[in-house]
Amino acid sequence: MGLRTMDIHTPTIPSSTDGNEAISPADPPKTLESSKASLMALMSRRDALEAELKALGSVLDSHGVTMTTPLTTFDGYPRDDIDVAQIRLTRARIIPLRNDYKALTAEIERGLHGLHALSASLPDAPGIIEAPFARVNTVEPAGPAGVAGVRVGDLVKRFGCVGALDGTSGGGGQDALGRVSGEVKKFEGRVLKVLVSRRDNDGVWQNVNLEITPRAGWGGRGLLGCHLLPV
Repeated sequence: MGLRTMDIHTPTIPSSTDGNEAISPADPPKTLESSKASLMALMSRRDALEAELKALGSVLDSHGVTMTTPLTTFDGYPRDDIDVAQIRLTRARIIPLRNDYKALTAEIERGLHGLHALSASLPDAPGIIEAPFARVNTVEPAGPAGVAGVRVGDLVKRFGCVGALDGTSGGGGQDALGRVSGEVKKFEGRVLKVLVSRRDNDGVWQNVNLEITPRAGWGGRGLLGCHLLPV
């Protein structure tokens, strides 16, 4: 069977190589609203890439192969139990899409930081309202979250790209936690920026920025070592 939706000549999404496209207060033409719109557009493009990668991954799954499964026999002949040509085309499409996905994720991260800096630099700007969408229920001290400073009772406002800008903030429920799970998998072994709100010693809620590196092999279950509940 053929892969009707795949075109190996489809141009990939160009990534920013020098960071000039990142949203920051240094870009005079940018307004808060236009910066939000630009960031939402990047997120939509990343969602589209994710959907295509999932579809292409399903093609490989249907043949019972991965990106590294040998396509030849021990004596160098193409295997006759799978569609070798289709698998090669699928792999050829997946490789640049993965690179595009990583580049877009990095650009979104820069955009998020720039957007919040821009909001803070404008005295009359309404700012970005970030209501919490999850509460930290348990934390393993030796886990990545515990090492990063996450505490029981913290209210999560932003977790990587999950938060107010993508509509998750404020009562995101299980859908929000699903998005968080996706972010954790994407950032395994890499730094993930998280914004939480917690009470200080005077009982006042304060925003706290944290950096978590999700990873396996820390001695417990999961990549974070904490449990979140929707709010």
